[in-house]
Amino acid sequence: MLAAVVGFVLVGMVVDFVRRHPYWSAFLVILVVAGAITVGLLVSKQRARERADQVERDRLIAVTDTMSGPEFEQWFARILIASGFRGVTVCGGSRDRGADVLAVAPDGRRVVVQCKRQSISNRVGSAAIQRFAGTCQNIHGGEICLLVTNSFFTAGDGIRMARQLDITLVDREALEMWAWTGKPPLAALGAGGTR
Repeated sequence: MLAAVVGFVLVGMVVDFVRRHPYWSAFLVILVVAGAITVGLLVSKQRARERADQVERDRLIAVTDTMSGPEFEQWFARILIASGFRGVTVCGGSRDRGADVLAVAPDGRRVVVQCKRQSISNRVGSAAIQRFAGTCQNIHGGEICLLVTNSFFTAGDGIRMARQLDITLVDREALEMWAWTGKPPLAALGAGGTR
């Protein structure tokens, strides 16, 4: 009730001022509008600069070496968006059932991504590939299944299995090229394999 009374009094004071000083009122309105536009432009330029800086940082694979798993998922989601993928959603966590990122490829196919942020010396083994193979297509309906790491994959059975199950393995070298150029490896858009 008190707020309504105060508001009513303030509106009355403003109306009275405008009636007695129409030129000053117009000048003050122009000043306020110009100030708001200036602040808006400055904030917009700052945000654009921050986005450009983020894009430049995202192009470097080395930034992933100090990230947490969730930060790596967010990073890879930005790579997908920059590469023309749509509907990119990060859904990683303890209940993700093997899907850290979901997206739609430029050609309209459903993409399911499992991200493995590792130290360079810690390779992703066949057990991770087997777990992802069990969920990508059957649980998540993936038409393109990507297992992405900032490290490398162990040689052997896991890589053969990934090829057989049409799972694309994207290792550090392929990921670095993808991040730098904005173009996914051909395997990421077609048949599975190691790139």
